[in-house]
Amino acid sequence: MTTSASACLPEYHEWEDYLGAKDDKSIYLRKCGAEARNLHFGKRVFVRGVIELSNYCRENCSYCGMRRDNRTLSRFRLQRDRIVQMIECGLPPSITDLNLQTGEDPRVIEEVVLPVVQYLRTHTTLGISLCLGTLDSSVLNSLRSAGAFYYILKLETGDEDHYADMSAPGTYKERMGAIYSLVSSGWKVSSGMILGLPRQTSKMAVETLRLLTQLPLSGVSVSPFISGDETPFAGKSSPEASSVIHALALLRLANPQRIIPAVSALSLLGNDAYGEALEAGANLVTINLTPAKERDNYLLYKRKRFIVDDKKVRDVLHKADLEPSQTSMAEHFHP
Repeated sequence: MTTSASACLPEYHEWEDYLGAKDDKSIYLRKCGAEARNLHFGKRVFVRGVIELSNYCRENCSYCGMRRDNRTLSRFRLQRDRIVQMIECGLPPSITDLNLQTGEDPRVIEEVVLPVVQYLRTHTTLGISLCLGTLDSSVLNSLRSAGAFYYILKLETGDEDHYADMSAPGTYKERMGAIYSLVSSGWKVSSGMILGLPRQTSKMAVETLRLLTQLPLSGVSVSPFISGDETPFAGKSSPEASSVIHALALLRLANPQRIIPAVSALSLLGNDAYGEALEAGANLVTINLTPAKERDNYLLYKRKRFIVDDKKVRDVLHKADLEPSQTSMAEHFHP
């Protein structure tokens, strides 16, 4: 019998214990997360491609290898024609949506991102999502008018002092304001957190999870902290994979209608962690389409990232008894 998400959702004061849940409690939480996903989405999982267009970044986040103070990083910007050629040569057939992602690089927006969005809208039926950092409202309006509909703007930590401590973009209040502004101007918005950041207490983590459940979001994510060799946090430890899975399940139970990705970084914590995210309620997987030459320099954490390809997606969905969605995220939100 399927149990409702609200019936499964632990009381807020129990969340800290559930992050470290073991044995039967862990199994129960994951099962409830999967049932909540299935109730709202069936066994369909959205398959999105991502192209990382630029690793230039004006921000200096302590947890990111693309931070502006990393002077050893080889910077790149992909050109519009190269991206169009990639798309024209054919994407994996399971992909229904495409995410264009960059460091916070204003120059690449007008030169590459906007014309690529216009091309995608004119020549494909793909849903278009963007992860470009904080931008002026006029630029965002142009991107929205061109055909993009979904914007990813991570919060990373919901504690204002911790946010400043991590040298995250701008200020905490500015980031929160940007999220609300995106929503009010018509974007479907996804945000998320990094679990296990240095100097993040378990109370901070739970407060961030709770905040994410209360924001007017269409999607939400939880990623594990992975120490970057070219950051101030090199050598710092990562969280247990199970705690990330449990955080994901809590987010699913709190807001069962949201898009929640299984993030590729989970695979750096254990061979089965990526699949476990799907078994706990995730409903989005992302195939990396960034050309191999540039991929290692898109340095979110380590150069040798775990790269999800079409075969990995098919295998992990089959193992979890799930299937690729035949409709895009865009069609899901705007049928």
